[in-house]
Amino acid sequence: MPPEDDRARDRGEARSRSETVELAVDLLDHLADDELPLPELLDRLETVTTSPAVTREALEEAERRGVIEREDAVVRVHGSGTVRLDSRVIRREGDFSCRRCGAGITTGHFLRLDAGELGPFGSSCIRKVTGREE
Repeated sequence: MPPEDDRARDRGEARSRSETVELAVDLLDHLADDELPLPELLDRLETVTTSPAVTREALEEAERRGVIEREDAVVRVHGSGTVRLDSRVIRREGDFSCRRCGAGITTGHFLRLDAGELGPFGSSCIRKVTGREE
């Protein structure tokens, strides 16, 4: 079973491969960055999947749709725009582990995208994932 399916099941979700790819493409579509080094982009995609095959498929799909353009180790983002943290991010209280860094958190920030919900993240990691790091 792919790692993204394990994590989704842990949260009570069961995402198919195509749903995982769609969520990754949707995340790329909402990044605030105009350009990213490939390793930073992959760091963001690891919040959706740790499967190299699914990551590759998501990058290819995002490129096919015109969301990104890859040139060597740099990715240009041509997405629909940034995530407005007040409208796309939902905060929930509870006992969570940040999906990006693994830290224990009591306030989870969940990113609501058209393809689904991604999270939980801590307050600094949600900014990093969306490209709104200060």
